[in-house]
Amino acid sequence: MSLLNLCFLKMESGGKGWVYGWLFYTVCALSLFATEVTGQIRYSIPEEMAVGSIVGNIASDLGLEPKRLISGKARVFTAESSEYIGLDKENGHLVIKNKIDREELCGEISACSVSFNVILDNPIEFYRVTVDIQDINDNSPVFPKSKIDQEINELAVSGARFPLESAIDADVGVNTLQKYTLHPTDNFKLNVQNAEDGSKNVEMILHSPLDREKEKHHNLILTAFDGGKPQRSATVQINIIVLDGNDNAPLFSKPSYKTSVVENAAKGTVVTTVSATDADESSDGVQYYFEHATSAVKALFSIDADSGKVKVIGDIDYEKHKQLKIKVKAKDQGGLTDSSEIIIDVIDVNDNTPKITVMSFLSAVSEDAAPGTVIAIINVQDLDSSDNSKISCSIDVNSPFKVVSSITNHYNLVTDSELDREQTAEYNITITAVDGGNPALSSKEILRLKISDVNDHAPQFEQESYNAFIVENNPPSTTFLSVKAKDMDWGQNAKISYFLIDGDLNGSPLSSYISINSESGVIYAVKSFDYEQLKSFKMQVKAQDGGSPPLSNNVTLNIFIRDQNDNAPQVLYPVQTGGSVVAEIVPRSADVGYLVTKVVAVDVDSGQNAWLSYKLQKATDRALFEVGLQNGEIRTVRQVTDKDAVKQKLTVVVEDNGQPSRSAVVTINVAVADNFPEVLSEFTEFTHEKEYNSDLTFYLILALAVVSLLFIVSIIAIISVKIYRWRQNKLFYKSGANLPVIPYYPPVYADGTLQHVYNYEMCGTTDSRMSDMKFVRPYSQNTLVSQSHMGTVQREQKIQENDDINSEVRRLIDPYLTIQKKCHLGFLFSFSEHF
Repeated sequence: MSLLNLCFLKMESGGKGWVYGWLFYTVCALSLFATEVTGQIRYSIPEEMAVGSIVGNIASDLGLEPKRLISGKARVFTAESSEYIGLDKENGHLVIKNKIDREELCGEISACSVSFNVILDNPIEFYRVTVDIQDINDNSPVFPKSKIDQEINELAVSGARFPLESAIDADVGVNTLQKYTLHPTDNFKLNVQNAEDGSKNVEMILHSPLDREKEKHHNLILTAFDGGKPQRSATVQINIIVLDGNDNAPLFSKPSYKTSVVENAAKGTVVTTVSATDADESSDGVQYYFEHATSAVKALFSIDADSGKVKVIGDIDYEKHKQLKIKVKAKDQGGLTDSSEIIIDVIDVNDNTPKITVMSFLSAVSEDAAPGTVIAIINVQDLDSSDNSKISCSIDVNSPFKVVSSITNHYNLVTDSELDREQTAEYNITITAVDGGNPALSSKEILRLKISDVNDHAPQFEQESYNAFIVENNPPSTTFLSVKAKDMDWGQNAKISYFLIDGDLNGSPLSSYISINSESGVIYAVKSFDYEQLKSFKMQVKAQDGGSPPLSNNVTLNIFIRDQNDNAPQVLYPVQTGGSVVAEIVPRSADVGYLVTKVVAVDVDSGQNAWLSYKLQKATDRALFEVGLQNGEIRTVRQVTDKDAVKQKLTVVVEDNGQPSRSAVVTINVAVADNFPEVLSEFTEFTHEKEYNSDLTFYLILALAVVSLLFIVSIIAIISVKIYRWRQNKLFYKSGANLPVIPYYPPVYADGTLQHVYNYEMCGTTDSRMSDMKFVRPYSQNTLVSQSHMGTVQREQKIQENDDINSEVRRLIDPYLTIQKKCHLGFLFSFSEHF
């Protein structure tokens, strides 16, 4: 075990381990050990060291260069008025400044120490230093009196006890009073008892009866010894006077009286009353008095000799005396006595305000000081106890500073957030210390702190984000938004410039869409927007100040294109053909509400510009049909009769809800008939303007047969040509010819158009009334050509849109176009016609 650990072990043993006496104290003192724990350092020295003696080298123990003590203006700070330890900055030594008497400093308290702070500036540092003062055996036991006169009745029985005045030793631990001896011991023996507070009570016990007629006086010597090395002692002479007759001693009602008194109690306040009884008839003659009372007790309390009342006669101060013990004796007229003890606890009153001491303070701090920068070190002391000494330290609200407790009764004033000189150039910081008393007492200290300026504020936009709206088809250079940022700095640091952060939009730079004025923050549109192509996009604008280095901030702009009603509705079904007739067939047996067909239209605009309504503009018979306003369904209003014309023509207007509104018109041919020939006979004039004869079915079948025959011949011819070419190529390659391959190109028409193809489906039966024909929308190959020139993304989007529309159209018109439902008997024909 090291000497350092051994010293601590002996210290913690409360004195029992200090068996090596002064030599061990000296060795521990010369070790000059130091231990830093959470910002603290501790030394241990014996008391009574000479002024100028070295306590320890604090520079070495803290790992500091000696010149740091000089540059940091190192100094010792103590809250107490007496300064026992000084600092030698040249050598980094802590030295004895005033002679330390442990008994004077701590009295009966065994653990005695002095604490102080070593403070350095630039930057502020402080260290808590505690110096434990170890007791040396420099005090001998002392009896209050050099002679004790004790009167004892000769009738006292064996075992009677007679308390004696205890000796006092100002030392502590093993150096204090340890034992007593009594000589001679012919009639008395000594009994020593340990009290709860560690003191010793001594009394004589009569073990051999006294006889006044044989010997009136007995002289004894009481010796007290301490445990120090070398041992110290003190003696007192006890003169015993043997009295005649009184054979009962007074007896206190309690072995000890415990009470309390409030500090600053008024004079004359009764603290307690002691009482003793005597079995003798002369018990009325019992007198009370303090035994071995100290000067402090005599200055504060008095006891009435007859009544035993203990009263306050002085000013009681809790900070000086927290507990007082008084020996009290009761004596009867015969000289017999009894002893007791009064233990008085002093109750603290909150009569001391907290004392604030500024140990170190910076008068100015830069505004870029990091949170947690120490501005000042403060010491707060309150001499009261318990809750009355619990200190809460605070500063003004809404302040960028806070008070942080470091160690007991010490606080650091630190920055709690970033400082801003432009907002507040100087602070008057009021530090308030409040104790826990009721009512609480407080004290204040005002510190004036200046803030030095740096460029620490970035521009701040007025909004976290901006939403801008611009109507499509806008002219270029249209102003649609203005952003604004503020900088709390001054001069060049507050000069703001605005920049558009580069980015891409649909493969083009943002600068091709938007521009910004670098000084005013006004944003312009570079080009005209089309809502149908671009509905919204995001961009970021940067605001940068003129500081060095510059600070900046970004904001997000959400730009929304507003739709205009610049697109008319488009009718998807029924399809409007150039010269062919598309007719919907309504049987004459149709009931009211019969679904004739459904007009399907779309509008590429949005919102109310795309809300469509359907109206029947013209009709051959308005009383027969109606169209749904919202869904475009054409239904019969009444029962169809034989009187209704076969040929019905309806004109439907599809109108959007824009301002102004746009519309489209679709014409629908409706045939009121029960068979296909009847329909053909009525609608022939729409296409060829001539009448068909009644043998139409026969000619149609004949035409279809001829077309089928020609188709079969064509197929045979094509197959023959393919076989012929295959044989020629086979013979050609066998002959080893090596001729270039000529690529095939499709024919190109001079006018840039391709053929239109019309598809027909026909059901023919032996009964002309059951025959039917399906006429399908023409399809132009120009559609394929135009799609081939689209971009990949646009083509995919267009295909998806067409698929969606076609799916919806097929779902709606399938009930009307499925010819198989009408062709129960006969043959279904399909053929194509090219134009």
